[in-house]
Amino acid sequence: MSAHQDPAHGHRPGKGDGNGHGHGHGNGHGHAHGSTDIDWEVMATHLENNGEIQLPALRRAAAHLKDLLGPEHEVRRVLDVGSGPGVMTCLLAETFEAAEAVAVDGAPGLLDRALARAERLGLAGRVSVRRAELPEGLAATEADGGPGTADLVWSSRAVHRLGDQQGALDALAALLRPGGLLAVAEGGLPMRFLPRDIGAGRPGLQARLDAVQEDWFEAMRAELPGSTGVVEDWAAMLGRAGLVGTRGFTTLLDLPAPLGGPARAFLHAHLTRLREAMGASLDEEDRGTVDLLLDPSAPEGILRRPDAFLLAATTVFTGVRPAP
Repeated sequence: MSAHQDPAHGHRPGKGDGNGHGHGHGNGHGHAHGSTDIDWEVMATHLENNGEIQLPALRRAAAHLKDLLGPEHEVRRVLDVGSGPGVMTCLLAETFEAAEAVAVDGAPGLLDRALARAERLGLAGRVSVRRAELPEGLAATEADGGPGTADLVWSSRAVHRLGDQQGALDALAALLRPGGLLAVAEGGLPMRFLPRDIGAGRPGLQARLDAVQEDWFEAMRAELPGSTGVVEDWAAMLGRAGLVGTRGFTTLLDLPAPLGGPARAFLHAHLTRLREAMGASLDEEDRGTVDLLLDPSAPEGILRRPDAFLLAATTVFTGVRPAP
């Protein structure tokens, strides 16, 4: 889950954000602009709404990061790389009260959202932004407008949108001060929001949507500039980036039925994007079922059905830069 794991972006089009939940990919929030041509400015409202839904899970993730760093490590500066509209940036500022929190993203409109959010939350003096395209912008020094170094670097659903994932982790690790912690949210489980049998179409729709999204994700990865295959053993990849004490932890987003309005609106937006991006990969019956779920007036639609829920697990992998 920018935490943030984006429930919409587990192998899904469009991170993550608010930083994001899903099966390993999605956000949040990478906002790397490649051949997939995703317009993150247009998605800003969805990303921020997604982050709001995830706030309980994001708070738990931020608190766990504070525990991992321990009281002996003074955190003065935090980077949220691929921040989106700054939901996690602001949470990190609240969690690490003595730190400057910096939202790093390539989309100016999302950075404007991050500053506006910080202002609303009374964090304007402690949240700043840096515009940087990933991964090349990470190499710039702070004096040259780059993100600079930090005691904690958080990145959610950004690395999987870069062709060379190991190279991206190397660049993120290089931003750490000695003893600093890198945390990447790139693992988890596919989001679940419907029962197996929804009373329309063939049972098992959600599993078939997962399969289509896996195919979409593989095609997206193949089209990225410099795409490089790698075994996605994130702990081992962090180790190859020079970090020690690599480990993972998982947070759960569990919103049981019946859902409130914001969660239903999020799911409607999520299904709309799936229908637009992947509808041609579904058979005629499944396309009809998705259309029924999107019908705002249908009792069986996602905006009205009483059995819709939202369940997603996000795994965050961490590693520490050793002291010289």
